[in-house]
Amino acid sequence: MALKASSGDNRTRSTVFLCIVIGMCCFFYILGAWQKSGFGKGDSIALEVTKRTDCTVLPNLSFDTHHSKAIGSSSSDLVSPAKKFKPCADHYTDYTPCQDQNRAMKFPRENMNYRERHCPAQKEKLHCLIPPPKGYVAPFPWPKSRDYVPFANCPYKSLTVEKAIQNWVQYEGNVFRFPGGGTQFPQGADKYIDQLASVIPVANGTVRTALDTGCGVASWGAYLLKRNVLAMSFAPRDSHEAQVQFALERGVPAVIGVLGTIKLPYPSRAFDMAHCSRCLIPWGANDGMYMMEVDRVLRPGGYWVLSGPPINWKVNYKGWQRTKKDLEAEQNRIEEIADLLCWEKISEKGEMAIWRKRVNTESCPSRQEESTVQMCESTNPDDVWYKKMKACVTPLPDVKDESEVAGGAIKPFPARLNAVPPRIANGLIPGVSSQAFQKDNKMWTKHVKAYSSVNKYLLTGRYRNIMDMNAGFGGFAAVIESPKSWVMNVVPTIAKMPTLGAVYERGLIGIYHDWCEAFSTYPRTYDLIHACGLFTLYKNKCSMEDILLEMDRILRPEGAVIIRDDVDVLTKVNSLALGMRWNTKMVDHEDGPLVREKILYAVKQYWVGGNQTAVA
Repeated sequence: MALKASSGDNRTRSTVFLCIVIGMCCFFYILGAWQKSGFGKGDSIALEVTKRTDCTVLPNLSFDTHHSKAIGSSSSDLVSPAKKFKPCADHYTDYTPCQDQNRAMKFPRENMNYRERHCPAQKEKLHCLIPPPKGYVAPFPWPKSRDYVPFANCPYKSLTVEKAIQNWVQYEGNVFRFPGGGTQFPQGADKYIDQLASVIPVANGTVRTALDTGCGVASWGAYLLKRNVLAMSFAPRDSHEAQVQFALERGVPAVIGVLGTIKLPYPSRAFDMAHCSRCLIPWGANDGMYMMEVDRVLRPGGYWVLSGPPINWKVNYKGWQRTKKDLEAEQNRIEEIADLLCWEKISEKGEMAIWRKRVNTESCPSRQEESTVQMCESTNPDDVWYKKMKACVTPLPDVKDESEVAGGAIKPFPARLNAVPPRIANGLIPGVSSQAFQKDNKMWTKHVKAYSSVNKYLLTGRYRNIMDMNAGFGGFAAVIESPKSWVMNVVPTIAKMPTLGAVYERGLIGIYHDWCEAFSTYPRTYDLIHACGLFTLYKNKCSMEDILLEMDRILRPEGAVIIRDDVDVLTKVNSLALGMRWNTKMVDHEDGPLVREKILYAVKQYWVGGNQTAVA
């Protein structure tokens, strides 16, 4: 009997043990499936990084500026580079892929076509790291950078000779000095802006965003900044070597661009003011096409400033070395086009004339009667990427009476920064409500708080030129808005929603761009790059490697990167970044480790050209 009892007990214990094993297997199977489903992290690398990383401090990842010596690698030992990228040859140090001088010469010169974007084919793209010039140092902090640029960063003296009497730039020892002069304001931009401000309400926040066409070294935009006006300046990459590069080294917003054959990469009704100071743009040519393009991007009630030839030609023609007949015909043509656009001329003094755009079509009697006005047929005036410019007038949104501002009135800055943009309030962005916009603002306040707890320099002015590669409504830029920095808000051309117009209505600036191509800027022109959801957006659209190499091209040595995306995407990004001489750390979402979205912080190491193993 005792033997039988013992045998029964053994069978019972075996059964219990088997049940326990089966139960544990089922439990861990379900747990694994739950993690992989997206509700858990499900990534061993991210799990291990989380265990080893304090989410308030990034050990070993230095955001400090070292100026002239390399930073030792601090990348996680858990991740190996997918590949190591070699430096490009030194002659690529200022390479601008889509404005390459050799490629440009193959295109027609008519209407400046050859100065527009002409990007390399996929097989012609470089897969190496653009080298900084020898002696490269971190730019001076703002506002000193407005007036001084290290010679080693931009070693081109041609403008100091060509524009010597116009006070653009002077070479002094190992720096360039920018006295604030220009072709039309050799006595300084401040006095020139004072003249503008006597007519245009610059001081009260009504004018916040401005467009400077043919900007030179962007002194106009540089001196507007202290008046809380943010100017988007552009100029071609041409015989005036490095003018846009100088502007960005000074800490002033600028891009390489030209009024040529394609539309400007900005939304309609974006700028409070547009400006041309001897910009050499033939405003009267092509049936007024260029003035019509300015009209498209100029906000209702906005101002257009033209200084230099042919304004007040009767007095100034001798100094311009042009005939009276030629100058008179040019000014008459400009006046005719301005009337056609229903711009009101509000001032002409000296060599400066100022027009104001009407606030709506109803307040333009001549537009109602004029049968010869060619209206643009496109139903989307913001669809501009590589679209041909045409000599037609962009219609304004309808209004109920003559006093209403077409598209909606905008508050003065800074009140407009967090006010609901009219495009959203009026339902012009499908699927986006005022509540959704306000929720987005709160989310970015939370995100930036988390960023600044990791990168203590984010809000200090250490990063002057900042880019948001997938800006959305400009929430990131709005939270960090400060005189110490500015943000280039890029809205990808493949973005689901046309948000760039709303970004401008907040008093911020930005541009449309397709990240399958290179950006219209020089190398090393941004101090910090932010990208939220960018790589998921471009998945299966173009190469992750190409986008990262472009980020590296435009990022300064010791510049910082913040990438927010899905953990699986960031794992691949991190692997490539380590091969580009970036130091990286991945941390959890601020809501905890169970959120799949993670943040990758990176710092580009300091290094310069002269490497014998460079790719030719």
